[in-house]
Amino acid sequence: MYVNTRGLILREVPYKETSKILTVLTADEGKLTVSAKGVRRRGSKLAPATQLLTFSDMTLSGNHERWTLTEAVPVEMFEGLRTDLELLALGSYFAQLLEAVSDEDMPNPAVLSLGLKALYRLSEGKGEPGLTKAAFELRLMALSGYMPALEGCCVCGREEPLNPRLEVQAGTLRCRDCREDTAYTETMALCEGALAAMRHILSGDDKRVFSFTLGQEAAGRLERAAERYTLAQLDRGFSTLDYYKQCRL
Repeated sequence: MYVNTRGLILREVPYKETSKILTVLTADEGKLTVSAKGVRRRGSKLAPATQLLTFSDMTLSGNHERWTLTEAVPVEMFEGLRTDLELLALGSYFAQLLEAVSDEDMPNPAVLSLGLKALYRLSEGKGEPGLTKAAFELRLMALSGYMPALEGCCVCGREEPLNPRLEVQAGTLRCRDCREDTAYTETMALCEGALAAMRHILSGDDKRVFSFTLGQEAAGRLERAAERYTLAQLDRGFSTLDYYKQCRL
């Protein structure tokens, strides 16, 4: 069986002397594991299309248990990421997140579309990378079934909580001074601007997910809350995120 698809290379692992095993996210087939034979040979015509963080047209042979790449042409290589180590590290973190929330044979075109938009912004230098990161993390969580409840304080019901805080495990919002008769839960301090941005990211139109601006303090609160919420919901860390932070030092 042959399949024609477009996919983003999320991971590449050397295999034997000249080949790779690719993890590819596609809109119509979901996440796939693909054998790319001979692509590490000098002069391989398939090499450009099988690089990490490349979006490619592909022809695959095989079945859902084993796919082999037969043809591939790059559609977008996000060249701006390949000349900046910090941006490349951040893009690689995005790829790890996409891999973590995606399943084989379960297409989610919205997740792929979000990833491509985020990588394009990084590559083209559009907006602050930290805000792109925060928006990508939060929107990805929403698309993956981890939507936080930000309608109002989960204790008193106030729509605009006083000194709002995000409970990162529960995914709920509360006023700083509101307390529940429950065990301590980790919270992240927000502010009016950060909360408004979170609501925009989570509930706004797909085309405007990244269309917002924030002052320095609000941006910092948003970035810290988005990252901590993502890691708490997925219950894991990411080596690429650690490397990205090292690059920023």
